[in-house]
Amino acid sequence: MKKLLVCAVVAVFSIGSLSAQDVRFGVKGGLNLANLVGDFGIYDGYYGVDDPEMKVGFHIGGVAEVKFSEKFAVQPELLFSNQGYKSKYDFAGAKADYKVNLNYINLPIMVKFFPIDGLSIEAGPQVGFLIAAKDELNDYEISIDPEDPDNVDTSDKYKSIDFGMNIGAGYELPSGLFFAARYNIGISKVDDVDDGLTGIFSGSLSRKNRVFQLSAGFMF
Repeated sequence: MKKLLVCAVVAVFSIGSLSAQDVRFGVKGGLNLANLVGDFGIYDGYYGVDDPEMKVGFHIGGVAEVKFSEKFAVQPELLFSNQGYKSKYDFAGAKADYKVNLNYINLPIMVKFFPIDGLSIEAGPQVGFLIAAKDELNDYEISIDPEDPDNVDTSDKYKSIDFGMNIGAGYELPSGLFFAARYNIGISKVDDVDDGLTGIFSGSLSRKNRVFQLSAGFMF
């Protein structure tokens, strides 16, 4: 699957440079509603962690639309994306907000179909490169300074490359302003370690990204 996605990226750029009738560039940004799904084991850095909840993040970057006909186009993108999840933990009466921030450089390749003028239905693969991972622990009941979160670098816990598939839709106004909604389904697990325990309490982490994106942008 990984080789297939890499080949698809190379093929899109090669075909686009040879056969495209029209190429446009633009910028976009917007809201991420992110989570991880899968097997969390029984330990995830802190005891007493609740079930994961959706975390609000953001994405921003550039796009290029390679149009082959009135009905079909390919849109490669380069995006910074803040993902992860949030939770709470309660251990021995010490309560805290727990947030995992996973920052990626994502390269989606979207195939766009235009059923009517301005409206597009989109789908395509994505490869992401992890550039930072931090656990943010806000000890609002046990910290000396409740405004000072405890940020722990956890990059070594996660794989450096993530693969996924996207589906979505968008609408572009005649001015070039566009709006889009997209759902990213991770197909490779993000974890690069087990849960850290041994014996009968051990468990494996096997989690994948899920991100819903709302975007606005402008095509030049």
